[in-house]
Amino acid sequence: MRRALAVAAASRDDVPVGAVVFDPAGRELAAGHNEREATHDPTAHAEIVALRRAAAVKKSWRLDGCTIVVTVEPCTMCAGAIVLARVATVVFGAWEPKTGAAGSLWDVLRDRRLNHRPEVYGGVLDQECAALMRDFFR
Repeated sequence: MRRALAVAAASRDDVPVGAVVFDPAGRELAAGHNEREATHDPTAHAEIVALRRAAAVKKSWRLDGCTIVVTVEPCTMCAGAIVLARVATVVFGAWEPKTGAAGSLWDVLRDRRLNHRPEVYGGVLDQECAALMRDFFR
């Protein structure tokens, strides 16, 4: 999570969310932060950026066995992409009661109707992750 916080802090002119994808051995495959403002792309959330980069490194859309660590609870779009990429584990920091899809508002990641359900660990360094968001919006 500390690596994801560092990635989030590097974000300029966008909501400071950072995401890092690790392979099954714990090696970093890719990282990303929100790039919506820079790219004018509404889908350029930190998780999507990191998943795209990790898939490019693996040369496969399947991220079986991988872990994604993100500073804020994923939204529905990002949670859907995580499920479709077959990510094994999701670790996130701050809960997002307005848009969260890992237990706050929805629980897409653990929806029993889907064909893949990653393990989910929320609230990791939540105070530090939430502080980054509060500082940005202040």
